[in-house]
Amino acid sequence: MEKNNCVYIIGHRNPDTDSVCSAIGYADIKNRTEKGMFIPRRAGHLNAETEFVLNYFNVEKPQYMPDAATQLKEVEYHKLQGISDDCTVRDAWDMMREENVNTLTITDENNFLEGIITINDIATSFMDTFDNGVLSAAHTQFKAIADTLDGKIIVGDGEKYFEKGRVVIGAFRPEMMEQFIEANDLVIMGNRAEDQLKAFDLKASCIVVGLGAEISPSIKTLAEVMGCMIISSPMDTYAIARRITQAIPVKHLMKKDDLITFTLDDKVDDIKEIMSNSRHRSYPVLDEKGHCLGTVSRRNMIGAKGKKLILVDHNEKSQAVLHVNETRILEIIDHHRIGSLETISPIMFRNQPVGCTATILHQIYEERELEIPANIAGLLMSAIISDTLMFRSPTCTPADVAAAKDYAKIAGVDNIEEYASKMFKAGSNLSSKTAEEIFHQDFKKFVIEKNVFGVGQISSMDSGELDQIKEKIMPQMDKECQKGEIHMMYFMLTNILKETTKLVFVGDGAKELVESAFNIKAEDDFAILEGVVSRKKQLIPAFAATLQQ
Repeated sequence: MEKNNCVYIIGHRNPDTDSVCSAIGYADIKNRTEKGMFIPRRAGHLNAETEFVLNYFNVEKPQYMPDAATQLKEVEYHKLQGISDDCTVRDAWDMMREENVNTLTITDENNFLEGIITINDIATSFMDTFDNGVLSAAHTQFKAIADTLDGKIIVGDGEKYFEKGRVVIGAFRPEMMEQFIEANDLVIMGNRAEDQLKAFDLKASCIVVGLGAEISPSIKTLAEVMGCMIISSPMDTYAIARRITQAIPVKHLMKKDDLITFTLDDKVDDIKEIMSNSRHRSYPVLDEKGHCLGTVSRRNMIGAKGKKLILVDHNEKSQAVLHVNETRILEIIDHHRIGSLETISPIMFRNQPVGCTATILHQIYEERELEIPANIAGLLMSAIISDTLMFRSPTCTPADVAAAKDYAKIAGVDNIEEYASKMFKAGSNLSSKTAEEIFHQDFKKFVIEKNVFGVGQISSMDSGELDQIKEKIMPQMDKECQKGEIHMMYFMLTNILKETTKLVFVGDGAKELVESAFNIKAEDDFAILEGVVSRKKQLIPAFAATLQQ
């Protein structure tokens, strides 16, 4: 189970190669230099390019984290082994006091949940002392009765069950016993031989003798002949009468229908909502296979703390994993403009004007004097190639080029351009993808001056393929825009070789924004932007300047 001391390193939604590979690389740095467990995650599905890169360098893809809401696995709950259904009420009560819990789970031999018993159930059973048939109704084992009374079985088989009769006290003369004792009854009495003989005569199934009195050999012999159990207890009659009903098995009291259970993946907010609408104090916790792990109470929810995150390759709330506001952000490593994310307390925020987050990681590896593993070097080289469009993007800096070449040397990649061609070809082969998959492959949402717009991008070396994508993506853009969350929708179809972008668009004001930002005349649904290949460095700044005027 993942503990609350885990720190998740995660990129933006609709992750690209940089956000995924930098999460893996920074987790390597942190795990080798700091205490704790740093785990890379992804906030969306991988695109074809990133899949190619991970497979090429034989690195396992990070697990998918659809949102960052606090889950039960990150909360301290009562981790208790379930009890068997033949456990006595007395033992259950003692366990509750020892563990300071108010609910116990009852499980089978494979640890699957059968029911629960609460402290309220036990208290109620203690109050129902007038029901002198409860022990037989509950099919209580004689051994359990003896153990509950701190006693021992003198005559008889403790493995047998008390299945018929009542519990009565034989505190009267023998001649009066037949008015109160019936066949199969369990009789609590002293050590008077004549009383014991009368109980045998009335076919009692068991006698309980108090104060630890010695049982004579003749009484033992007769009890064996008559088939009557004898239990000796050190307690007096009053204590025996009070304690004996606590010998019943918990299965007689347990709740087994309509149980409310939670799993480790359940969100804390959802759990709180369910708890507020039910009267229980604690609830069983199950793993993904249905095995019982313990219980969670309302008190556990009070101290629930959110996930701890390190964000890479973004710092905008609209691009971050869902429910990021419920988390504790510890660090941000990014190379984009400073956006809308807010933190509760100061954090380490490293933001540099380079073309790729992987370039910043190269500096961190050098600063911490760490040797870079070959496979991770391959990932980070790929991230720089992807973000800078093989050094053609205006976002590319000399630091990006130097870092990529150093990564390539460590990874054993002799020809960067040849590798880049394979990578871009894998990423732009979208014939088998649906329009929705293409749209979300690399899409980001922006909010500037209350204007909400989204920009996706596909880069390719094949003009014909980009034209096919345009025909495929336009209906999907209309569909996304009609949802009402985003006012203007853009998609950059970037030709890496020609260093040109065909920008397609939908939405009220989308065409006018392009024309104003780039001082051009656009067609009805697209514009040709010569020399524009970067969303971050060229498109978004132009849009922002226009919207802020």
